[in-house]
Amino acid sequence: QVQLVESGGGLVQAGGSLRLSCAASGRTFSSLTLGWFRQAPGKEREFVVVITPSGGSTVLADSMKGRFTISRDNTKNTVYLQMNNLKPEDTAVYYCAARDGGPSVRLKEYYYWGQGTQVTVSS
Repeated sequence: QVQLVESGGGLVQAGGSLRLSCAASGRTFSSLTLGWFRQAPGKEREFVVVITPSGGSTVLADSMKGRFTISRDNTKNTVYLQMNNLKPEDTAVYYCAARDGGPSVRLKEYYYWGQGTQVTVSS
């Protein structure tokens, strides 16, 4: 079993930055593939970015390229999502998720989920 706890969300103006954190416990962190997803009001949850267990490879959704970066610190059991140049359309609840195996953009392939953290970007 894996427990995931996100933090770092909040209200920011358009063009601003936020860094989300997700702390994991319950399993060997360095064996997990970790992803971030988001869900805007009235929309389906969507893939944002994923990072492999070693941190050597990432996959990022096209709409976030150049603005979002994922990283992980396996010594701290934490994964981060750095979000720059935020736009109002980035407003959503952001979820951290974990799975065994390789990177995936499909939310159904993730076994473990955090409770989410709200990000609100004002125009």
